[in-house]
Amino acid sequence: MTKVYFVGAGPGDPDLITVKGRRLLERADVLIYTGSLVNPALVALSGAPLKMNSHGMHLPELLEAMASNALAGRTVVRLHSGDPSLYGAIVEQIDGLAERGVDVEIVPGVSSLFAAAAALKTQLTLRGVSDTLIVTRPRGRTLGDDALAELSRHGATMVVFLGADKLQEVVSAVEYPPETPVAVVYHASWDDERVVKGTLANIVERARSAGIERTALIVIGGVVEPDGYARSVLYA
Repeated sequence: MTKVYFVGAGPGDPDLITVKGRRLLERADVLIYTGSLVNPALVALSGAPLKMNSHGMHLPELLEAMASNALAGRTVVRLHSGDPSLYGAIVEQIDGLAERGVDVEIVPGVSSLFAAAAALKTQLTLRGVSDTLIVTRPRGRTLGDDALAELSRHGATMVVFLGADKLQEVVSAVEYPPETPVAVVYHASWDDERVVKGTLANIVERARSAGIERTALIVIGGVVEPDGYARSVLYA
């Protein structure tokens, strides 16, 4: 069956796309990407004669562009920021393509949450601090309610996507102790990456002072400032 390739672009640094993803990008006939999220350097790497910025496109228009080109025998790459499985809205695209007789192949990408951990030079799971990672988002225009309070009661490491512009709401909602370390990582792995650290008690003021209001991940938990962790048994 004819297929469309869904490729994870990685967090921003063009070198962090996978080898398979880059090869597909280079041989694509049609490249569809979200201009506001994908590094332009990656778009420039593609030799596709047709490049379409999907920003502002509605789902039917997007599906038609992918399906018609794939059914015409062209190699179509749908480039998603980060990894497509996290807040990528790909299932509705997969279903829509299937209705048009088009299959998909997904090439995973490096999520920005891993780029944020690299920027912090830490582990998201750390023995003696937290063996659990929670990935979530705050309520907003496309989500009526969230589970920040309930999830925070586990005391695990929490990574919050799509929440930099709602930092005060996130801090107010979670139920960690006020001295819990927090980091706001802007544009993880991009050339203009910035990291602001603090605690739940002061991170809003610090992020505001740094001018960070969007395109950032929020990392909450002891792994931000590792202290009192237990050594792994791997190297005992």
